[in-house]
Amino acid sequence: MRFITEGAAFSPHCIDKGTLAMLSHVTVSCGDKVLDLGCGYGAVGIYLAKLIGENKVFMSDVDKKCIALARQNAALNDVSGINISISDGFKTLDEKDFSLILSNPPYHADFSIPKHFIEKGFNRLRMGGRIYMVTKRKDWYKNKLAAIFGGVSVYEAEGYYVFYAEKRGFRYANKS
Repeated sequence: MRFITEGAAFSPHCIDKGTLAMLSHVTVSCGDKVLDLGCGYGAVGIYLAKLIGENKVFMSDVDKKCIALARQNAALNDVSGINISISDGFKTLDEKDFSLILSNPPYHADFSIPKHFIEKGFNRLRMGGRIYMVTKRKDWYKNKLAAIFGGVSVYEAEGYYVFYAEKRGFRYANKS
């Protein structure tokens, strides 16, 4: 695969180690419906589209430049049928019933963005759907995912934490 990037995009020179660590733990099947949430220039979604088919992959990002790059890269890698849209998290993304959501959220800012990704992601997953996230921070993500999903698995790789949770009910696990 080849990618066009630019300096403003996250990890413009190569796919970052955290994303690679996350992908090393993900299993996909032809029946999956996948969301690459915060897709950047599209490496994760495009890779998965090559595995399971472009019509089963959705990608979104808040940054218009990243969306333009993701569209260019999808065409460059012969998966231009991916649904790529601009959205601030789930705010303008209408799609639901995902079996898999993947994200490398911005974790150097406050927790409002990953909070939105986790809580709204739970609501957009089908029963048995899975979410994977990768960050360099452990405790907050582990606690938040466990509170919403009722459990979480954490894998450590090269200074990154890969989180995996599965939707097993229709309500948050620790709903106030």
